[in-house]
Amino acid sequence: MTAKTVLVTGATRGCGRAIAVELGRGGATVYVTGRTTRESSSPMKRSETIEETAELVDAAGGRGVPVRCDFTSVADVDALRDRVEAESGGLDVLVDDVWGGDPFVDFERPYWESSLDDALTLVHNALDTHLIALHRLLPLVVRRLGGFVIEVTDGDDDEYVGAGIPYYLAKCGVRALGRALGAELAAKGCVGLSVTPGFLRSEAMLDLFGVAEPNWRDAVTGAGGPDFAISETPYYLARGVAALVNDPDAARFAGRTLASWTLMHEYDVTDVDGTRPDWGRWYAEVHKAGRNPAEVDPAPYR
Repeated sequence: MTAKTVLVTGATRGCGRAIAVELGRGGATVYVTGRTTRESSSPMKRSETIEETAELVDAAGGRGVPVRCDFTSVADVDALRDRVEAESGGLDVLVDDVWGGDPFVDFERPYWESSLDDALTLVHNALDTHLIALHRLLPLVVRRLGGFVIEVTDGDDDEYVGAGIPYYLAKCGVRALGRALGAELAAKGCVGLSVTPGFLRSEAMLDLFGVAEPNWRDAVTGAGGPDFAISETPYYLARGVAALVNDPDAARFAGRTLASWTLMHEYDVTDVDGTRPDWGRWYAEVHKAGRNPAEVDPAPYR
């Protein structure tokens, strides 16, 4: 990744942050973009900032460039594009991880009993932002042969698992973007696809379950439930993405949605603790098989 230029949207926390760090680890210059800075917060009301992510990129061996950008604002994205073009001339890798939907998700009520305003805001934050980012930033990618565009979603297929219609639409829409990019970018000598984590042990999820990374297993018998035993840090997917971007034959995956566990099998990556969580196998062999997760030993799935 030395001498490569990367831009990660939604890089303030979660998979976006981890992907920025792991791509920076190879020596890349990484534009770290998001809304939360040390001077101003976003509606997510989280403490993580793009400056922190950029510092993590630096510490890993890359060059982190924090740029505040609200991807619902075309003017913001235009300014970001102009800056990247002036400083770097183009992009080798674009990772599109904008989300901003957590405060607007309703997992409990039927769609028709939920807030329409929240539903529309969720879709706006999760899909319109991706369209804006792609429209303005793809020209910087396609000018470089071998450019890479990665859409980050949730889930590797379009099966509906009861997460609510707006959430389902948003995540299916991002997978659809990955499929379309696979076809559109191939004609330009570039690669487009989607990736997904499994049960993500993000900063927000740890907070939700009242644990921290050192004691996350305490939540398996508490708020997280037995499924949390198969959870993964954001760096698991990020390590797979780094291996993917450095694969000279990565075009064979164009248009697909690759899960963290798929990347694990393909590139033999591990999570930060050395484990290899396989949420896909767990879901198929436990949930789809109708078994009680509390009665299944999670060890073979890690």
